[in-house]
Amino acid sequence: MKMMIPIFLLLVMFQSIHTIQTSEFTITEATIQDIQTAFKQNKITSKDLVKLYIQEIRKLNPIFRAVIEVNPDAVHQAEVADQERKANAPKSRFGLHGIPILLKDNIATKDKLNTTAGSYALLKSVVPRDAGVVKKLRESGAIILGKASLSEWANFRSSSAPNGWNARAKQAVNPYVATFDPCGSSTGSAISVATNMATVSLGTETDGSILCPSGANSIVGIKPTLGLTSRAGVIPISPRQDSVGPMCRTVADAVSVLDAIVGFDNNDVATRKASKYIPKGGYRKHLISNGLEGKRLGIMRVYPYFGFANDTKTLKKFEKHFAILRRSGATLVENLGVDNFSQISSMLIDETLVLIAEFKIALNAYLKELVASPVRSLADVIAFNKKFADLEKIKEYPQDFFLAAESTNGIGKLEKEALMNLTRASKHGFEKLMKKNKLDALVTPYANGSMILAVGGYPGISVPGGYDKNGAPYGICFGGLKGSEPTLIEIAYGFEQATKFRKPPPIK
Repeated sequence: MKMMIPIFLLLVMFQSIHTIQTSEFTITEATIQDIQTAFKQNKITSKDLVKLYIQEIRKLNPIFRAVIEVNPDAVHQAEVADQERKANAPKSRFGLHGIPILLKDNIATKDKLNTTAGSYALLKSVVPRDAGVVKKLRESGAIILGKASLSEWANFRSSSAPNGWNARAKQAVNPYVATFDPCGSSTGSAISVATNMATVSLGTETDGSILCPSGANSIVGIKPTLGLTSRAGVIPISPRQDSVGPMCRTVADAVSVLDAIVGFDNNDVATRKASKYIPKGGYRKHLISNGLEGKRLGIMRVYPYFGFANDTKTLKKFEKHFAILRRSGATLVENLGVDNFSQISSMLIDETLVLIAEFKIALNAYLKELVASPVRSLADVIAFNKKFADLEKIKEYPQDFFLAAESTNGIGKLEKEALMNLTRASKHGFEKLMKKNKLDALVTPYANGSMILAVGGYPGISVPGGYDKNGAPYGICFGGLKGSEPTLIEIAYGFEQATKFRKPPPIK
């Protein structure tokens, strides 16, 4: 989709001072470790840090529309963090203590911030409690800086709305190339950290909405194993596929956030089973520079559902990545195929059919639990959108997904058959491929493997892969079996350290 940016906004963008700093510290590309070191050396306080990020949001957000709201209590939270650090409180030793984080606007916070999925229909609604991941972030001492923009209702309202559009914030803009698709639904989470409007962020994924915007905005995104992070308090699409994960500028930062948010949550039954995958001592110990050494990585050059489409242009673009992987000690198992692929790929088509039915059930349950809300069901949301069509631009972006979901009646025979097909596709497709070839990860360009990772609840990590001739970023993704995050982190970190492809967007 081509977009026109007013000239006066372009002038503001290029006149903006990109390096925001105190006399001793700059937030440009600052990592969690950089900030924690600056705290210890008294080069900056949490309060000053939050004010710098808010200043950057005020400058850049009118252009990129990546942030919906700034937390009015963020400065106060920072003051508390500073006091805890001075008192050497136990919490102050946590890695995320005093670190500002933006949350995708479908992740509930029990504070002065709204949780709306980008829709006016949920403005002023009151959630019963913090989302499970937010509770863990607060316990770690992180500062909730605000809510990031997203594709409205996590891209599940309209099939024709562009990625990054919602009624409240309007169209998010890719900071590298304004006309380039920001991709997926966690657009604001990706753009905000890419442009240094936040240290780190959280996104959510049902199918591709962490991995795709991470690649398209030159950041790192981790889509965890289903249930590794709690989805309680997250505006849902499908409890069978929804996942919450970190979106950051570096693998190390993403892993620090992952360590803080994983684990059991009594409000999400999936976390009980997935907790067994969490390694003793956490994930940071898997940040090893030679993490690629000895790894077996699968490359599929034919089938677009799983990997590299059979086109010369894509293959040529990624040949240098294959060479880097080999030089770093990995064994590439190439030209992989999937048995009965046509049958398995036809099974994957059932994903949308099931999601539409699951969405109505899950959303109605979420809305009914709200303490206060203008809407209490999907039917109410549809009616709201019709009533306020001018406000939400319904004429331009119809709510066809909503209407299709409302017409469903639970999980019937058709949906049950589709669910069985998705399970078979995962077991006889991806799992068989990984086990038969003894792979540590499957390598895919962009977010091409997102569907198979999504339907099976498997993890994936997207790492910056470079920039095309127009300057638009793209990512490379490493996907694995359930619970393989430690191995994927070693691979992703090894690749990142060998390449250092990420660079900030060209904001002057």
